[in-house]
Amino acid sequence: MTWIILGVIALIVIFVIVSYNGLVKNRMQTKEAWSQIDVQLKRRNDLLPNLIETVKGYAKYEGSTLEKVAELRNQVAAATSPAEAMKASDALTRQVSGIFAVAESYPDLKASDNFVKLQEELTNTENKISYSRQLYNSVVSNYNVKLETFSSNIIAGMFGFKAADFLQTPEEEKSVPKVDFSGLGD
Repeated sequence: MTWIILGVIALIVIFVIVSYNGLVKNRMQTKEAWSQIDVQLKRRNDLLPNLIETVKGYAKYEGSTLEKVAELRNQVAAATSPAEAMKASDALTRQVSGIFAVAESYPDLKASDNFVKLQEELTNTENKISYSRQLYNSVVSNYNVKLETFSSNIIAGMFGFKAADFLQTPEEEKSVPKVDFSGLGD
């Protein structure tokens, strides 16, 4: 009888250890996925001063746009949570897109090899950020599901595991752009 009780206790201990380790693994994957986003945000932040200086040389009247980019760049760097970093990052992405739109008014800037290379690098980095966000949300989903499913939810509660937050798409990016072809074909 003693062996049966010891066997049941051993099985319970093994179950707790395996469940705990699985939760730790999922939590670490979530942190790793966030660090991939963080790497790309840093890469973009490193490219932006070069872009600002390049644009300054050509577009002397766009100071407020460039100042806003610098301000948002600092907000991304100073963010203390993923949600805060992504909010500032989304605003920064919109401002950088504004710089590219401004470049349309400056043919010499558009023709600059340095500007074209920076634009390509930033576009590539934005694509990597987008992919990393998708990966992060997928990993967070797996982790949160594990926290809520039976048996691992008991262990999660015992050891204080908390659900991770998804990275949300900003409201302005959710709206469908209005396309008007009424003037075509006339």
